[in-house]
Amino acid sequence: MKKYLLTASFWLLALLITLSAAIYQRVTGPTYPKKISLNDGTQNYALKLTRSAESTGDLHLEFSLPDSAIYAFLEYRRFPTNESWQKDSLVRKGELLVGMLPMQPPAGKIEYKLTFYKAGKTLTPSEPMHVIVRFKGAVPTNILIPHVIAIFLAMLLANFSALLALARKNSARLYAFITLGMLTLGGMIFGPLVQLHAFGELWTGAPFGWDLTDNKTLIAFIFWIIAVYKNRNQVNFKSIIVAALITLIIFSIPHSMFGSELNHETGIITQG
Repeated sequence: MKKYLLTASFWLLALLITLSAAIYQRVTGPTYPKKISLNDGTQNYALKLTRSAESTGDLHLEFSLPDSAIYAFLEYRRFPTNESWQKDSLVRKGELLVGMLPMQPPAGKIEYKLTFYKAGKTLTPSEPMHVIVRFKGAVPTNILIPHVIAIFLAMLLANFSALLALARKNSARLYAFITLGMLTLGGMIFGPLVQLHAFGELWTGAPFGWDLTDNKTLIAFIFWIIAVYKNRNQVNFKSIIVAALITLIIFSIPHSMFGSELNHETGIITQG
């Protein structure tokens, strides 16, 4: 009974570590919506600024602001450029203020900023309403879902393997092999397929590019290959702990940093 309770506690702790890292990676990434608080003097409004969109149509921005006295202007231009800012007013549709940004090709970016007014006075947001949105191609769900699940399971198994290794449990060796298999499936097979559909290239990490997502997956993959190699005949706890620690660190790095970006002048997609 004690053995099963210990195993269950390891799974629970591994899950908590994995969820914490995954959430941190997601919410700190440059494509996660930016949360802004806007106060009109009597009420706070929670707004989200979109920073990721699909290249399937224009991007529609919607902000729930029931007070009809509030109005706003949207300014935007392609990024990174020195083009003149385009300026449009947001259109009121009931309780919503609605704007639109023109669709860009995959990896194309637009920077935009918003200014809200009431009774002719500028409303001050909690943070500057100036962000960059990156467009991407649509990724089929039969590729995206297995990728996300396999990567999450790889992180979970890595943390569980490390806990077993720290407790000097020989079963850590088995889970190291399973971790490598799941990382291979999610990061080295489905990962490039996601990249292909989103930005038109299978692999943009070393030695072909400096996409951070691809490169951090590659680093984790290499460390787990080393761990599995060192565990091929007998258990090697140190290599498992090191591989798991490296995986935890690099998968805590904000998602999509230094990712694909379209150069509007050359038409070339670069990374890093």
